[in-house]
Amino acid sequence: MTTLKLNGSTAVVSSAGDTPLLWVLRDELKLNGTKYGCGVALCGACTVLVDGRPTRSCSVPLSAVGSRPVTTVEKAAGDRVGRAVQQAWDRLDVAQCGYCQSGQVMSAIALLRTTKNPTDSQIDQAMTGNICRCGAYQRIRAAIKEAARLLA
Repeated sequence: MTTLKLNGSTAVVSSAGDTPLLWVLRDELKLNGTKYGCGVALCGACTVLVDGRPTRSCSVPLSAVGSRPVTTVEKAAGDRVGRAVQQAWDRLDVAQCGYCQSGQVMSAIALLRTTKNPTDSQIDQAMTGNICRCGAYQRIRAAIKEAARLLA
């Protein structure tokens, strides 16, 4: 048994320590907002925050999480930054197919928690590794800027 600090609470899981965090979240805890994309940490669909940092949950074993808090998209609206990001995403109609968006949102939240008014370059750097096959990158960038304005 392993205890996770998850979305502001604790969760006790029975998965083996070498189980990727993604599968613990999806299969054991039924938190299906975090998506499986590539399985090798290249696409970003599985991004969650571990200790506030964007982390590809498909490649992080449960044992590597330790006592660090994990935040998933299900809890994104639980704070001011997450709400602003989600409002901007909705307002600017960012998602097309939507599959990558939970990972995109989590990376955007992490950026805006550390950078109040990011430049295009800072946004591009922070979002590197979050692939959108629909090509919504311009709307994603605009939504991050809109969220920054909402937070100002």
